[in-house]
Amino acid sequence: MSEFRLPDVGEGLTEAEIVTWRVAVGDTVKVNDVIVDIETAKSIVELPSPYAGVVTALLVEEGNTVPVGTPIIAIGDREAADAFSSTATAGSIVEGETAPAPTEKEPERQAVLVGYGPRSGAPARRRKANVAPRDVEQTYPAPARALAKPPVRKLAKDLGIDLAEVPCDGPVVTRADVEAYAANRDGGSEGTLSLSKRPFAPPPQSGGRYPQLKDHDGDVRIPIKGVRKWTADAMVASAFTAPHVTEWITVDVSRTMELVTRLKADRAFSDVKVSPTLVVAKAVCLAMRRTPELNSQWDGDAQEIVLKGSVNLGIAAATDRGLVVPNIPGAQDKSLHELAEALDELTATARAGKTQPAQMSGGTFTITNIGVFGVDAGTPIINPGESGILSVGAIEKRPWVGDDDEIVARWVTTLALSFDHRVVDGEQGSRFLADVAAILRDPATALTY
Repeated sequence: MSEFRLPDVGEGLTEAEIVTWRVAVGDTVKVNDVIVDIETAKSIVELPSPYAGVVTALLVEEGNTVPVGTPIIAIGDREAADAFSSTATAGSIVEGETAPAPTEKEPERQAVLVGYGPRSGAPARRRKANVAPRDVEQTYPAPARALAKPPVRKLAKDLGIDLAEVPCDGPVVTRADVEAYAANRDGGSEGTLSLSKRPFAPPPQSGGRYPQLKDHDGDVRIPIKGVRKWTADAMVASAFTAPHVTEWITVDVSRTMELVTRLKADRAFSDVKVSPTLVVAKAVCLAMRRTPELNSQWDGDAQEIVLKGSVNLGIAAATDRGLVVPNIPGAQDKSLHELAEALDELTATARAGKTQPAQMSGGTFTITNIGVFGVDAGTPIINPGESGILSVGAIEKRPWVGDDDEIVARWVTTLALSFDHRVVDGEQGSRFLADVAAILRDPATALTY
């Protein structure tokens, strides 16, 4: 029997949360079949199996966080699977318990690293439980060791319910059984909340994976995990490490909007999405040529300012799991069409929750478009390891005084640039912001950069 230990998927990972098991005890897997989704500090990662065989045990339950090197699944032959079938989760790490630390012995090298090698086929499907027909009225008392999937076990624990006390319509206790039991137990009281009858509350940043438990004051509590935890730690570190300076400029972007309209009608751009963000991204890359200090990093250990040789342009994206900032490597060398392709891919990957840690590492400057939420301006916090971030406010038609002193309706937006004052002086930050604004005011200005 082989135990698969939680690997370091990159960027110095120290721990990860088990999000979803793609297999169950007794399933047959092949090398490179995806067996589990884990959540690192930055993203969801699919782990492929380094072994072929039969799943004999799932050693960590869904929703639990364990350190790198912890055994998470055991894979062996059919006889081993039969031996473990009655105690499939007996050795699992459950919520509230401390995961065993990895042994000091050097962990066995995995046959296949994450993302390495082709997938040999679709992952094995979870086998359905043998449930009694619905047209037969039966109520099974739960056995001493109630049969339930890991997410249901975690739900019961969060609600303070003993699975052995939950009646069910089959040999396996389901989520609906637990929720019904909780509702009957509480009698509509405010003590414990049935997940099927939640009051109004902001959607959790976790994407709804964690049960929302209401306390006696009616407050909803959501665990701080994964992307949300990393974002909080990173923003606090950035805000209290780099001295932030923020400057604003309000600009008439009517000619940029005209350019966007023309490009949308251009057959050469029919295969990509054209938006004002695309033009802003290009303007940022061009402005970097005149003010490379905005594309730099403060190296306190070496007491050096590192001017980056490549513009790895980060694009902040709001997802169900929180804010992620994947970046476009070498953005300064891309044509407008290539930049549009990169933005399309980056956005689609982020929305699908498939952004990988490597795609969010090595960024040198970030753009955040708060205008999509109808917000005019803000004071963005610099992404750790970078020296500047540009926020783009809502682009709206507003009264504007034209060159002939006539008041006309123009497309207007507000740009806000935050920069690290250790690296960037006020003159440099102001020049960079003015250059970006000049290109958006008249895209033809780009020819002079």
